[in-house]
Amino acid sequence: MDEKHKWDKVNQWEEELDYLKTILLQTELVETTKWGGPTYTYNGKNVLGIGGFKSYVGIWFFNGIFLKDPHKVLVNAQEGVTKALRQWRFQSKADMDEKLILQYVLEAIANEKAGVHFKPEKREALQSEYLQQQLTQDANLQNAFSQFTPYKQKEFIEYIATAKQEKTKLSRFEKIKPLILAGIGLNDKYR
Repeated sequence: MDEKHKWDKVNQWEEELDYLKTILLQTELVETTKWGGPTYTYNGKNVLGIGGFKSYVGIWFFNGIFLKDPHKVLVNAQEGVTKALRQWRFQSKADMDEKLILQYVLEAIANEKAGVHFKPEKREALQSEYLQQQLTQDANLQNAFSQFTPYKQKEFIEYIATAKQEKTKLSRFEKIKPLILAGIGLNDKYR
């Protein structure tokens, strides 16, 4: 894919994205590239990003939940999944009102300056009685397991704890036992 169009997933939004960039250049945001697309930051903190998709071009505000949105233009891209991020979607350059866009962007910058951020709630760590029983019964396994960082231990625990059926717990345990004994993390092959 042409490097210039890396952020445009379907290469049809060049004019719209260039227009959004000219609007954003009027602000104190700094353009960086994150996740393969233009992301705009203030003091190193993500404020917003832009990108072209199959049926729209959009701006996403990382802490958009705190924007007033008097014109009701912001949407939650994944209801129930996305907590703070909000998108503003456009079908064409004609849909883009420079003054209105600047109003939202300046509010997002002001929120960032004021330290208004979404703080995700911590989930309670899962526990696995089955894995704990196996570790208690096998001292070598317990010792090998204790050598892992808490993060890697958590990956193993969640892998077993999320199994709904007993036979799935068994098969998952049989898969991870040699990994634990060899000192290999569950997801090390992906790192």
